[in-house]
Amino acid sequence: MRAGHRRTDAPAGKIDGITESVIFRETAKLHGLTIDRNDFERFAEALAEAHVMRCADLRERGQALPGASAALDALAEMPDVVQTVVTGNVRPVAEIKLQAFGLDRNIVWDIGAFGEDDDVRPELVRIALKRATAAFGISVEPADAVLIGDTPADVEAAVQNGVPVVAVATGRSTVDVLREAGATCVLPDLCDTALLVAAVKHHGQCP
Repeated sequence: MRAGHRRTDAPAGKIDGITESVIFRETAKLHGLTIDRNDFERFAEALAEAHVMRCADLRERGQALPGASAALDALAEMPDVVQTVVTGNVRPVAEIKLQAFGLDRNIVWDIGAFGEDDDVRPELVRIALKRATAAFGISVEPADAVLIGDTPADVEAAVQNGVPVVAVATGRSTVDVLREAGATCVLPDLCDTALLVAAVKHHGQCP
């Protein structure tokens, strides 16, 4: 089975809100396979290569969420706001996905955290804060950040670290599910740019 091409009859691990390393490990377990870190690194490399080869298909079959581009541009205009990515995807795949839809122009990649950095999302948030602290030469505390996410795992990772969160119900999770996960500010989508910017300004509190 080639990376990036999954048979519909082949069992795979849960993917919503889960890091690539966990998906790989759980899928291998379903198939009775024993793996190690070297196996995951080879998989991650093959996955990135597959995304490069299929980037045109990604553009053709996918699309940026309505309002995403405008939201990123508006946040880029805010003083003292720096945008990065905290994701369960490995970094090369995250870069390709955002590049495919022109959403990478305001991203500072080196202070983000990715699927190869740790298995669990709360730790990815901590890693990103540490990298921002090292990059900027000042202590970047949880209250200095705002996490924008669309899964309960995103919300829980922020809450566990004391990071303000703005949840957006653009994925599989409903507004109610995101609130139950701990988000106090939940937006239905990214279409109201002014509302999203205000929520960020108010550190995760909807105006």
